[in-house]
Amino acid sequence: MEHADTFSPRTDLTAVAGQIQAIKDEIGKVIVGQHQAVDLLLAGLLSGGHVLIEGVPGLAKTLTAKLLAQSIDAHFARIQFTPDLMPADVLGTSVFNPQSREFEYKRGPIFGNIVLIDEINRAPAKTQAALFEVMEERQVTNDGISHVLDAPFMVVATQNPIEQEGTYRLPEAQLDRFLFKIEVKYPALNEEILMLQAANRNELGVDGLNNITKVITATQITKLQATTKSVLADEKLLQYVAHIVQETRMHASLYMGASPRASIAILNASKAIALMAGRDFVTPDDIVYVVPHILRHRIILTPEKEMEGISANDVITEILKSVEVPR
Repeated sequence: MEHADTFSPRTDLTAVAGQIQAIKDEIGKVIVGQHQAVDLLLAGLLSGGHVLIEGVPGLAKTLTAKLLAQSIDAHFARIQFTPDLMPADVLGTSVFNPQSREFEYKRGPIFGNIVLIDEINRAPAKTQAALFEVMEERQVTNDGISHVLDAPFMVVATQNPIEQEGTYRLPEAQLDRFLFKIEVKYPALNEEILMLQAANRNELGVDGLNNITKVITATQITKLQATTKSVLADEKLLQYVAHIVQETRMHASLYMGASPRASIAILNASKAIALMAGRDFVTPDDIVYVVPHILRHRIILTPEKEMEGISANDVITEILKSVEVPR
């Protein structure tokens, strides 16, 4: 993600870089490694997108999301998805007030700035569908009345890719609403040793949460999101993004390609990555960096390719090699 380009930015990004680094430093107090996951989480926050984190148990998926929320002075909510969870448990419901003799809307836990949904694939389709409106339109409609959520609003969801019992496949329409799907891998040997050393000092996991300081406010995050939108993207790069996404719709290995929402997601996310690198303009490298995390959950392989052991990541790599990079 680092680029050695020399440039003169249109705006002074020193303060922006300081705010982003401050959040990284707080998360780094507790999390060892996982640099890509942290960068993508921050990019999701800056571009106003939602993030799905996938990995086997014990890789600090939930903890990383909590640390991000802990470093921001904003309303954090956590929802544990279970098979018996109902839409009203997430969105809220109308409750009769005997004093006023009227029904009043009681807001659900989705009304937060950063909302952690743990094990999102454990809830049934009815509850999953309840998230469609709130994730896309940032509002909840109850009894014909729309209730707008406060900005910023970000859903960070986790899921386990291995365990199948008691889980439900996420609808394609919901997957499309996630900006990134981050695949968290096992740590390297040296990182695992550092984790053990930190655990030995009681600085890891829940113990480390007490050491986290709130370094940025919700208002500052909203301003950072506005700054992200103002990052420049050349016309050639817009065409580059369009060609990449178009290629997913024509690729022989794919049953379903990416939607126009994916094109916009690539643009927004690459702007966030550029800003995090201290630039106010997008480069092809920024686009290449975000594409796998944006497309892997939006494309569907043909049954034949799945049987051959081909993965979505393999096809994305092939597509990136086939599309000419603008100069």
